[in-house]
Amino acid sequence: MLEELERTMRMNYLYDFYHTLLTSRQRKYIELYYLEDFTFSEIAEELDVTRQAVYDNLKRSKDLLEHYEKNLGMYRNFISRQSLIKELGEILGEDRSHDVERILETLEALD
Repeated sequence: MLEELERTMRMNYLYDFYHTLLTSRQRKYIELYYLEDFTFSEIAEELDVTRQAVYDNLKRSKDLLEHYEKNLGMYRNFISRQSLIKELGEILGEDRSHDVERILETLEALD
């Protein structure tokens, strides 16, 4: 169950980063399945296609998002930044000046 949740979270992030590179139809499939939690049957009914067409289109769209990530690395960089911000916050603890706090907030807002 945790693995499925992680996969869904990853796809949501990839969609956030790369949705403009998808066609409107590809976006619709991803939105219905990952963001609105529709089943294949519900998507098929909504888009007037077969369940197999839903599966095929989702697979192609997911593969395309993974391809963009492999080449552009926006999600990987986001995760790295989040990890470094967290680590820096833990190192600094409560000893944060106003300037350090402002910089941390600015870094967090970049994403």
